[in-house]
Amino acid sequence: MILPIYTYGSTVLRKHAEPLSPDYPALNELINNMYETMYKAEGVGLAAPQVGLPIRLLVIDLAVFKEENPDLGEFKIVMINPTMLERSEEEVSGEEGCLSIPGIHENVSRAIKIKMHYFDAEFKEHTAEFEGFKARVVQHEYDHLEGNLFTDKVSPIRRQLLKSRLTSILKGKTICDYKVKKA
Repeated sequence: MILPIYTYGSTVLRKHAEPLSPDYPALNELINNMYETMYKAEGVGLAAPQVGLPIRLLVIDLAVFKEENPDLGEFKIVMINPTMLERSEEEVSGEEGCLSIPGIHENVSRAIKIKMHYFDAEFKEHTAEFEGFKARVVQHEYDHLEGNLFTDKVSPIRRQLLKSRLTSILKGKTICDYKVKKA
């Protein structure tokens, strides 16, 4: 089932998400719905707050990059209750966009390498390191669980330049090819 994606200004996007337990109702159905929603919106990652749920759950699938980078094409992951254990001091800047902030793309600096602790869809525990683009996408989605958006990481000058476009999203004036829930 396609879920609406909550857009900029929605309070759920600014909440610190709560952990979920293995007995969370219909968890596998929710995960499948999140993937279906993400694919329909042509995204590569989606966090539960983006579909209105303040819980610590995110999904990522980088299959769209398979032709240019087979390693990325094999990266599909569910993270439940993730925590960031380490992040490299070395950062790299790269362009990001967000399904909750349609039409805006900005350069954001992110750690090149991170170490995460999380549970998968079967609640099996994992500790893993991610590097490069995988690390960037995980950090972006993880930020949603912390109540942060990628626009928080751009320079104050860039944020000022984005103000009118963000206001348009707030007022529901942005047209999307996917189902949204306006603030």
